[in-house]
Amino acid sequence: MKCEDILVKLKTLGNPDAVAGMSRFGINTEQTYGISIPNLEKIAKEIGKDHHLAEELWSSGVHEARILACIIDEAEKITEAGLERRVKDFDSWDVCDQCCNRLFDKTEFAYRKAIEWSSRTEEFVKRAGFVMMTQLAVHDKKADDSKFEQFFPIILRESEDERNFVKKAVNWALRQIGKRNRKLNRQAIELAEKIKQKDSKAARWIAADALKELTGEKVQKRLTHKN
Repeated sequence: MKCEDILVKLKTLGNPDAVAGMSRFGINTEQTYGISIPNLEKIAKEIGKDHHLAEELWSSGVHEARILACIIDEAEKITEAGLERRVKDFDSWDVCDQCCNRLFDKTEFAYRKAIEWSSRTEEFVKRAGFVMMTQLAVHDKKADDSKFEQFFPIILRESEDERNFVKKAVNWALRQIGKRNRKLNRQAIELAEKIKQKDSKAARWIAADALKELTGEKVQKRLTHKN
């Protein structure tokens, strides 16, 4: 299937009402057709994995084409330079999250990029760093605790960033790491208590929200059963 044909198909599936709804959720609707993720997944299944086609779709600049690109791309073929090109193009939280979840965290550069991007100034690049931490915490089941403990000082450092899409990602990373096992849970709770002491509205929100989940009955019961 050619890139041009796919772009035509995406345009025909467009839903203006969905675009309006996306806007209300803070999604950048420029060059956006309003196609649901399940529909994009169906198209991806028809296409199969194709790194070259993924590059072409990404270059189109179309919102859904970029999400589709991350679904069909091959993690072992994307280069570090390729990751950097794409992360610089991020202009919406959903594209950021889909890319990190479906592709970026499966590359050999994942842990290093999580650290590098978390110190960048661009809002969605920084968000990507923390979303990478969340996805690695969820998907890398065999990783040693030290892989995630290295993220704690970064979470502490960036917890005062008031930007909505950054602070939510920092919070998400803290919660997901703290749900991996009992040891990381204790460390994440301790870190949240430190963050709570900061003179920052963002930090206090991050800490309060994380503590509510990490100390909650549901998480504690699961960790007791798991351990």
